[in-house]
Amino acid sequence: HTHTHTHTHTYTHIYTHTHTPSVVFPLSHARTMGFLSWCVRTAVCVVFLCVCIASVRVTSLDNGLARTPPMGWNSWNHFGCHPSEKIVKQVADLFVSTGMRDAGYEYVNLDDCVFVGRNSSGFLVPDPETFPSGIASLADYVHSKGLKFGIYSCAGTETCQGRPGLYGFEDKDAEYFASVGVDFLKVDWCHTTGMNPKDRYTTIRDALLRVNRPIFYSMCEWGLDKPWEWAMPVANSWRISMDIKDFWERIA
Repeated sequence: HTHTHTHTHTYTHIYTHTHTPSVVFPLSHARTMGFLSWCVRTAVCVVFLCVCIASVRVTSLDNGLARTPPMGWNSWNHFGCHPSEKIVKQVADLFVSTGMRDAGYEYVNLDDCVFVGRNSSGFLVPDPETFPSGIASLADYVHSKGLKFGIYSCAGTETCQGRPGLYGFEDKDAEYFASVGVDFLKVDWCHTTGMNPKDRYTTIRDALLRVNRPIFYSMCEWGLDKPWEWAMPVANSWRISMDIKDFWERIA
């Protein structure tokens, strides 16, 4: 509807100005009518084309999230494989005290090196030294500040730093993430030899949709398999490049 309105307005603009030259530079009646006829035909074609384009259904992941781009913080660039609950709490506090939260920055996200293994039931186990209170308690703290809590995993057998990956544990990990209050999940692409990105990320998406909690799904496939061509119905967002670094030349 928006496109139709815009191009209808464009046609009106063209039609109006077709009268001005006929006063300043007199044209024959036949030429004027011919030009007007061309304008009308062109405008009708443009409007028809826009209506057709607008009528094409674009399917995207609809989990109620990503109505606007997510804004927040991720632990990797500065802390690498040394995150901790102390750091996360400090960042959450700073989001509030500096006004970042009120400006729309809402996600406080952990990256790799949070989990050290799985328990006898197959659920993830956080590092007891860096996360002594557990992930659920940390998520509660972040939520108490009016913020959202994010975490990291990998589509392969292990994460990029050799921690437990999602492969074979999609439903188990989705259940765990939902139970501890995760709002955002970044899924990396390490240790995926022989795997198909679209298939893997779709399997993980389906597992997330089966749990009773909306989780922002961030695909980190590095742009290797052109995710912009297929990821719209799969994830809320997707990477189009390798890692950026915290210096201007890498992102300019």
